[in-house]
Amino acid sequence: MRDDLLDPRAVLLHESAPDRTAAIRRCGRALVEVGAVAESYVEAMLERERTISTYVGEGVAIPHGTAAAKGTIERDAICVVRFPGGVDWDGERVTLCVGIAAKDDGHVLLLAALAEILLDPDRAKALREATEVSQVMKELT
Repeated sequence: MRDDLLDPRAVLLHESAPDRTAAIRRCGRALVEVGAVAESYVEAMLERERTISTYVGEGVAIPHGTAAAKGTIERDAICVVRFPGGVDWDGERVTLCVGIAAKDDGHVLLLAALAEILLDPDRAKALREATEVSQVMKELT
């Protein structure tokens, strides 16, 4: 994965959220805080979730915005937000959210790179259990 996609400030490993809406908002805020997206992108992430769940299995969700929100993206970026206590995701328990913002078709490449990492049981486990930003950076950059 391109090493300019993940700003260490967008790696939050000790978060909690009462529900998936709050978890998605936290992911969106992380992307806003590093200057990757406009504030309105957060609502587009929630809109995407209402359309189709971003849960991908193994305790991981990959929230991202709708196609209509592409204009609110400043640059391609991801955030990694860990919820050690878990978040109910429509009946599934999510402990790791990888938020995505990508202009044009950049999300396809990002999702493919993430899938490759998450399909490796050891790497996926390392991400789900990471307690240090450096561990996440090592796995994703």
